[in-house]
Amino acid sequence: MLPLALTIGEPAGIGPEIALLAWQVAKSKHLAPFVLIGDHQIMALASAAMGIPIAAVSNPTATSEKFETALPVVDVPMKATATLGAPSSATAQGVIAAIDTAVAFTLAGKTRAVVTNPIQKSALTSGGFAHPGHTEYLAHLAQRSGHPVTPVMMLANDLLRAIPVTVHIALADVPKQLTSERIVTTARIAHHDLKARFGIAQPRLAISGLNPHAGEAGTMGGEDIAVVEPAVAQLIDEGIDAIGPLPADTMFHEEARAGYDVALCMYHDQALIPVKTLGFHDGVNITLGLPFVRTSPDHGTALTLAGTGKARPDSLIAALRMADQLTSPKP
Repeated sequence: MLPLALTIGEPAGIGPEIALLAWQVAKSKHLAPFVLIGDHQIMALASAAMGIPIAAVSNPTATSEKFETALPVVDVPMKATATLGAPSSATAQGVIAAIDTAVAFTLAGKTRAVVTNPIQKSALTSGGFAHPGHTEYLAHLAQRSGHPVTPVMMLANDLLRAIPVTVHIALADVPKQLTSERIVTTARIAHHDLKARFGIAQPRLAISGLNPHAGEAGTMGGEDIAVVEPAVAQLIDEGIDAIGPLPADTMFHEEARAGYDVALCMYHDQALIPVKTLGFHDGVNITLGLPFVRTSPDHGTALTLAGTGKARPDSLIAALRMADQLTSPKP
């Protein structure tokens, strides 16, 4: 079976070391093989510091023969050194090139999925990166290859799947950007991918309200009546199993979660807080709506932990497991 493509992420953060730690776990527990896409010299320094071997490969197809003894690395040079804990725009093009290469390999059928280590958006932006984040850039790459897409961020662990309808925008801007059409489009993509990739025959979607108590009949904001309710009605008309708007403060306890397969939330923290509370170390970021599977750890670059030996690979391992599950043959 083809390997997974793992990007190096921000080289000044914990990406290189959790990649090595994940390889140790994958090797000992016989998890799916993966190949690291990134600067070989930076990985060699991390390898020497941690005593975990790497092996240079020129093509992902060589992964399987190397994986038992070392982490395979396809070299994508940064053309600059990295200082742990101090991200620099000088490495930005190399970070971006690693993402480009991983996507190209996957679209070409040389790897099964893209798993991305966290990036430092401030360093990339100062280096000329013109996208809000990973998700939007991956959509750009898919569109450039001839696949029109609308990316949808889903956070998941063993207890909850949650999708923010609006993502990286200020809370004050959420009511301005939240529309019935946006909710419906997000829900359609979630419905499609839960069926096609997760094998859920009839996905159940729980749609949160925007305001406290879902607006309480308009007494605490009119958006739930004017925006969310029409979206839910349209989804039901289309044959999608959707309920809402639901008060967000009662959506995430165990009994409520048993009634749906994914929660659609109206803004970033409404979705991410319950996911991270229920499983902080094993959360996975999954991008729906792409022509390939993409997963990522549900944490940032952890600059203060880089090189301290305290970084945990749990979320990356969960992301690798998820990518493997989503691209393995269904029973």
